[in-house]
Amino acid sequence: MSFTAVMIAFLVFMAGVVWAAVVVGVPQEYIAIGAAVLIGAGIVGAILAGRHGPPRR
Repeated sequence: MSFTAVMIAFLVFMAGVVWAAVVVGVPQEYIAIGAAVLIGAGIVGAILAGRHGPPRR
């Protein structure tokens, strides 16, 4: 999967998690901290998913 596809899917997932946290009543500070952590994990995951081994000969 490409970096862009993984990031789009992850952002949709993260939007759902943030929306659920708001509906449940989680304080905004905790939502912001959680969103920052999720964004970092999503970027790392997207980079690793986009990597492929060295080109084959």
